[in-house]
Amino acid sequence: MALEYLKRAAKTAETEARAAGTVAAEMLADIERRREAAALEYAAKLDRWRGDIVMSETDIERRISGIEAHVRSDIEFATGQVRRFADAQRASLEEFSIEVYPGLIAGQRLVPVNVAGCYVPTGRYAHIASAYMAIATAKAAGVPVVIGCSPPHGGGGIHPHVLYAMKRAGADVIMTLGGVQAIGALAYGLFTGTPADIIVGAGNKYVAEAKRILAGKVGIDVFAGPTEIAIIADDTADAAIVAADLVGQAEHGHESPAWLVTTSRELAERVIARMPRLIDALPATAREAATAAWRDYGEVVLCASAEEMARVSDDYAPEHLEVHARDPDWWLGRLTCYGSLFLGEETTVAFGDKTSGPNHILPTKGAARYSGGLSVHKFMKTLTWQRMSRDATRHIAQVAARISRLEGMEAHARSADDRLAKYFPGQAFSTGTRVTD
Repeated sequence: MALEYLKRAAKTAETEARAAGTVAAEMLADIERRREAAALEYAAKLDRWRGDIVMSETDIERRISGIEAHVRSDIEFATGQVRRFADAQRASLEEFSIEVYPGLIAGQRLVPVNVAGCYVPTGRYAHIASAYMAIATAKAAGVPVVIGCSPPHGGGGIHPHVLYAMKRAGADVIMTLGGVQAIGALAYGLFTGTPADIIVGAGNKYVAEAKRILAGKVGIDVFAGPTEIAIIADDTADAAIVAADLVGQAEHGHESPAWLVTTSRELAERVIARMPRLIDALPATAREAATAAWRDYGEVVLCASAEEMARVSDDYAPEHLEVHARDPDWWLGRLTCYGSLFLGEETTVAFGDKTSGPNHILPTKGAARYSGGLSVHKFMKTLTWQRMSRDATRHIAQVAARISRLEGMEAHARSADDRLAKYFPGQAFSTGTRVTD
């Protein structure tokens, strides 16, 4: 049978991005031109913050002093989970050298960036987990200087729980600054004198557009948009659990897509029926966000087979992908486009978002077709090197000269000719026909 949409989204991920991009571009241009003065003005205007930007150790300790022991314990546990997974990722990477031709040794080094800027959003929610997801991963990669940046919360500085997570994760510098002005400050080295080599972390659409605009001037983690969830479910799935997980991600924001891909019409109809009740039972802030997200971006797709569900899911390339279906190993081997995969009813996105270990800063808006989520790899540069004996140049130089001349690049060829002439005087070599035009 053909695909059947039992619910179709009214909007797409691009619907709201264009206007945000214009605003972000104007702000970044102003910040680049007027530097700290512009960033301070935006902080005062948009976040009502007129205090110090760079926090002192005294300020940090004062602000986190009242945090309860059980909260500290939970944050420390979750930070440890993320750090353990990131350490394992780092251990999986290897430097090597290989003799690719007799006398020609080539290799790679793994070198972390020097400065990482880690943005931790607050706004509708205090994103405690985003602090250790970004910062602990950067430190596991060996980044010498990690600058954490988060907006003031309620006019009183960074949310204490977020601040504690930033400190426990290992931030070297912490700045009270949010939004586009924070991304600009990290990119241009404002307030610290140290521009970031890479900027990572989730944020609203203005933050996402600011990172997109700056990509190339600095590295970024992913081209991020609103949080997404897709669930693949067959007739073995529990409609109540599926619906709860869709709502769990829809509460992120008004533009957060929630997609259900299933072979069971009965399951789909039960999930659709449950969604309004679950959303209506949420607190006001979450209810408002989830209502809009499900109404405007929610989709339910009815498929004929597991293979068709896999194709549809790969077309979505969702940020988070849950599988509530038979034979999880088949899905693990078949699916190719997702930010992070959650196999089985027991592993919900919420666990990954907060404390299971793999990173929750993930690609959205189809970027999972070509990119994974945040990992130590994002903070590492794979640098190649080579060393050659003079005897090895006898063959390498001749081939390089001939290819250079075929391309019309005479100067390249002559750098090979000169070495052959120096190392093997009086000998004849085949170096191609010289370029004359």
